[in-house]
Amino acid sequence: MAIVTISTSNSRPPPINEATLIGWMRMHLFSSPLNSILTILTTYIIYLTVSGVWVWGVVDAIWIADTRRECFDINISGACWAGVSAWMENIFYGRYPREEIWRIDFGLFLLFLWMAPLWMPRVRGKVIIGMTTVFLYPFLAGYLFSGGDKGIFMSVMVSAAIVGIIANTLNATLGVLADRSLSNFVNNKLGFGNAPEEKQQKVFLIFLAVCFVLAYIWQSGWQAEIVSWTKWGGLFLTLVISGIGIASALPGGIILAMGRRSKLPVIRVLSTAFIELFRSVPLITVLFMATTMFPLFMPEGVVLNKLVQVIIAVCLFNACYMAETVRAGLQAIPKGQAEGAHTIGLGYWGTMGLIVMPQALKHMIPNIVGSFMGLLKDTTLVSIIGLFDILGMLRSISRDTPWLGLHKEPLVFGAMLFFIICFAMSKYSRHLEAKLSTGHKV
Repeated sequence: MAIVTISTSNSRPPPINEATLIGWMRMHLFSSPLNSILTILTTYIIYLTVSGVWVWGVVDAIWIADTRRECFDINISGACWAGVSAWMENIFYGRYPREEIWRIDFGLFLLFLWMAPLWMPRVRGKVIIGMTTVFLYPFLAGYLFSGGDKGIFMSVMVSAAIVGIIANTLNATLGVLADRSLSNFVNNKLGFGNAPEEKQQKVFLIFLAVCFVLAYIWQSGWQAEIVSWTKWGGLFLTLVISGIGIASALPGGIILAMGRRSKLPVIRVLSTAFIELFRSVPLITVLFMATTMFPLFMPEGVVLNKLVQVIIAVCLFNACYMAETVRAGLQAIPKGQAEGAHTIGLGYWGTMGLIVMPQALKHMIPNIVGSFMGLLKDTTLVSIIGLFDILGMLRSISRDTPWLGLHKEPLVFGAMLFFIICFAMSKYSRHLEAKLSTGHKV
């Protein structure tokens, strides 16, 4: 019988000394004459590239100037970052009114405050926090960014979002400081700490309902100044479109994937047709069709602006791609998992929600994050249909009179921004993979 020994020692690997490094290089880089030649050639090419970019972008670069001609007068061979610096606010905020930019910054702060509890280890109810972030935050942020008359529906959703963010913040604070949930704290303060769990839930719901009424009364007394969607732009617009697309792609993809696997022929056929329709055409075609066809299907008197049409098209397009990713993850789960869940009395939804889907999502993390990164980069296509996202703003720099013809520097700066965001998403996905990994080293 084979004996597997699991090492539990915390011994660190031996330190890397000069002899170890030379041995590693000899084995991997200079193991043969061909490998030696390739190593030297590749190193030389990397040196030329890095040194050239360093000299152009840093050593000979011009950081302060009023026009592109002034940059040329200082140094014609270096990068002119002064134009990018002069357009920095436009790159990030578009043509949003400068006196109202605080609303964008405050909306970003609220998103961070809302999602911060997801990374705190002692906070409870993280699933609810994630759901409120997806389904409530967009309404609060949307009104904060656009302003104007709220109406009854928007007033209700904004009030619910206010209650949600306050409840999440209090719940996270209690979790970190006292290792308890907001529901438990409220029930103890009201004298229901020893009541049955069902009664405690009802008491907490009544507490939230009272908070909702107070929030509704409070928010009905203020109104933000309206900012037209035509003034939205830059990285702000890119993050709005991609953020809503990312938040809706996974839920929509799960629904479509489950519909494609459904045993009901009508649901299966409709889901399959919907997925294949959107996956068979490029995104730019979907965007053009959305801006021209959506108004024809709207009821009389209902008008959707171009930004809403683009967001709907992006959400539908990426939900269809996400559906195939989810379906692949579901197929990777052995049927014995579902059969075991049925034997303990779980129905279809219980089996999918508690057993199958969590395992499938864990295996799909690399593909899901890859789809999200693709969505972020694909949003630059909206510049073709007249929206001034970050790519549109970067291209506008070269048409500004003082910076006429400045093409390379803005695009390089945009590439660096996208790299930072995508690299952060990639690193976080690797963190999730390691955190959720159930493999054991033997």
